[in-house]
Amino acid sequence: MMRHLISAADLTRDDAVLILDTAEEMARVADRPIKKLPTLRGRTVCNLFFEDSTRTRISFEAAEKRLSADVINFAAKGSSVSKGESLKDTAQTLEAMGVDAVVIRHGASGAPYRLATSGWIDAPVINAGDGTHQHPTQALLDAFTMRRRLVGRDTGLGRDLEGKRITLVGDVLHSRVARSNVDLLHTLGAEVTLVAPPTLLPVGAETWPCEISYDLDRVLAKSDAVMMLRVQRERMNAAFFPTEREYSRRYGLDGRRMAMMPEHAIVMHPGPMVRGMEITAEVADSDRCTVVEQVANGVSTRMAVLYLLLGGAEFAAPAAPAAPATPASPRTTEES
Repeated sequence: MMRHLISAADLTRDDAVLILDTAEEMARVADRPIKKLPTLRGRTVCNLFFEDSTRTRISFEAAEKRLSADVINFAAKGSSVSKGESLKDTAQTLEAMGVDAVVIRHGASGAPYRLATSGWIDAPVINAGDGTHQHPTQALLDAFTMRRRLVGRDTGLGRDLEGKRITLVGDVLHSRVARSNVDLLHTLGAEVTLVAPPTLLPVGAETWPCEISYDLDRVLAKSDAVMMLRVQRERMNAAFFPTEREYSRRYGLDGRRMAMMPEHAIVMHPGPMVRGMEITAEVADSDRCTVVEQVANGVSTRMAVLYLLLGGAEFAAPAAPAAPATPASPRTTEES
C-alpha cells in the first residue's frame, strides 16, 4: 500500500483488490455484538472537513472508532479558518498535536495532494473529496458494493470486476465521484459508459477510459449497474439544461427505465438523492437500489483503508505456507 490515498487513479489492480478483500474482513466486525477492533488503539486520526458532509464524515468517524482510534473532528465553520487561517497553518497545528493520519475534504481541487506533498505534516493523508477532482474511498465502496452484488460476497474474494458493464448517469462535469469511479472501475477491468447531456460532460472526457452516450434508454439493457449522479446545483454558475422536468425526462431513472435493465442489474447512487429529478421514489425504494448498502459498505471500506495505511499489514493476504522442516546436517548444526 501507498503512504497516502489521494486519487483512485493511483491504485493498481492489486492495491484495489487488496482493499476490497480487507473490507470483506472488516464487514464481519459489524456482525459482532461488540463492533470493535484494537488495531489502531493509541493512534489519533483527524477528520479535517472544509466542506459540509454527512455520510462521508460520519462513515470515516465510525470506521476510526471501530478500529479503536482516537478521533478529532475538525470543521471549518467555527474554527480559525473562518478568521483567515491558511491550510498550511492548520496542518502545522495538527502536526504539533501529534496527529497520526488526516482525512481531508476540501472545496479546492488538489488540496489533499498539496497537504500530502508539502512537508507541512508527516502523516498519511486520505482524500475524502476535493472540489470536482477525486473521491477515492467513494469509488472503493462503490466497487465493493458492485463486487458483492454482481460477483458474490465469498466468491468475489481475490477477484475484480472484469467484463462488468457499469453506466454512470448525470452531472459528470461537477462530479468527483464520476471521475474516481471511471479510474477505479477501469483499473478493475469493468466497461464504463458515461451518459449525460453534452453540457454536463467535462472538456476532455472523450480521452477518459470509458464510452460516452447521450441516450440513456440505449445503454440500459446492457448495464450490470447503473449509478445515478446528483445534479450539483451548488457548483453550477450557469444554466446547463432547460428545466428540471426536461432533465428528468431525458436522464432520470424511473420504473419504466428500470424495467429495461437486466434482472440482475442494480441501481446505485452516491447520495444525497434528489428524488423526483434524477431518480424516482419507486426506484430509490426498490430492492434493486443499493443506496443503504453503500452507506454500510462505506464504513467497512474505510476501515480497510485506515487499517492498511496505519496498521501496516496486508490483512487480506493469505498467509504463506510454512516451509517443511528439514533435518539439519551435523556440519550445519555445528556451524550455527
